[in-house]
Amino acid sequence: MLEIKLARNDGFEQIWPVIHEVLHTGDTYPFAPDTTQAEAFHIWMEKPRATYVAILDEEIVGTYYIKANQPGLGSHVCNCGYMVSTSARGKGIGRAMCQHSLGKARKLGFKAMQYNLVVSTNIGAVKLWQDLGFDIIGTLPKAFHHREKGFVDAFVMYQWLDEQ
Repeated sequence: MLEIKLARNDGFEQIWPVIHEVLHTGDTYPFAPDTTQAEAFHIWMEKPRATYVAILDEEIVGTYYIKANQPGLGSHVCNCGYMVSTSARGKGIGRAMCQHSLGKARKLGFKAMQYNLVVSTNIGAVKLWQDLGFDIIGTLPKAFHHREKGFVDAFVMYQWLDEQ
């Protein structure tokens, strides 16, 4: 059974392999494939409002963070980032984490959720976010330097949460 719970700083050693695996591929996240563990800790654990882990069979198979997308007058819109280990893909982990994050966003008082850079070639993620109520509100031409495909488009995706 999948469990999603708040991550603890002292548990980052178990989160790091998921992050490292996802970043190393260079096909879905703008962070450099050679991001160090210390840099990843800062990005994933220190900057966000909260970080969560998805645990399946006592193993961390996914993680996500939630934070304000902008300061001040834009702080009612949150941003999340999700990562799922290769071994756990296709098992509904990303969907479960997104649904969890939508609930957390509402509880934290956010009015909307925005994804700033969804790589267009990440078709599974684009479809999943659309299935969960996100709209593509903009296309950023050649905004992502894909490790294998070169410069590809990225999408800005958005969902208003307040009236749902």
